[in-house]
Amino acid sequence: MPETSQPTSSAPLIGDNLALDFINTRYGTGNERRECLVDDASVVAWLKQVSLLPDEFRGAPSGLLTLALELRESARLLVNAAKAEEAADASVVNRVLEAGRAGRELAWDNSSKTFRAATQRRDDAPASLLEPVARALVDLLTDTTLDRVRQCEAHDCTLMFHDMTKSHRRRWCSMALCGNRMKVAAFRLRNKTD
Repeated sequence: MPETSQPTSSAPLIGDNLALDFINTRYGTGNERRECLVDDASVVAWLKQVSLLPDEFRGAPSGLLTLALELRESARLLVNAAKAEEAADASVVNRVLEAGRAGRELAWDNSSKTFRAATQRRDDAPASLLEPVARALVDLLTDTTLDRVRQCEAHDCTLMFHDMTKSHRRRWCSMALCGNRMKVAAFRLRNKTD
C-alpha cells in the first residue's frame, strides 16, 4: 500500500479538536493514503499550522518525527479503546506529559497592569514541543462525550472529528471533502436503478 507524503500545509484541520487533528495527519486508504509527518521539519510545520509554535521558531530537534509518530499511534489507539470502553496502554502519552511538562510562572503584564500565569515550554526537546498535543488528548479522553467523536462515514475516509453540531448528526469530515462526494454517489446510484 503506497503512501504519499503530503505537504504539511495540506493537513486537514477538520477535527474540531487538536488531538483529533493530530491523529488526522495520516489519513486516507489504499493508494490515496496520505502522510503529513514525514520528517522532523514537517512536524514543526504542523505545530506552527495549529499555532503551537510561533512562525519564527527555527530548527527541528532530532527525534521529533519518531516521537510524533509514536504519540499519534498511541493517540489513535487510546481514542478507539476509550470509544469501545476498553483499557489501553497510555505510557507514551504519560511519557510525553512528564518529559515535556511546561513550566508555569507568575508574571507581571504591563499592558493590563496585573499578574498573570504564564506557561513556558520547558525547552525545545521533542517531548516539550508535543506536550500540548498530549495534554489535548488527555482533555479529549477525560472531558469529552466520546460518542460525539466519530470517523467520517465515507467508505474511503479515515478522518476523525468531534461532532459539535447542535443536532449531533454530523456524518462527514466535511461537506467539501466527503459529504458532497458521497451524496452525489448515492444520487447516481439511486438514478441508475430507476
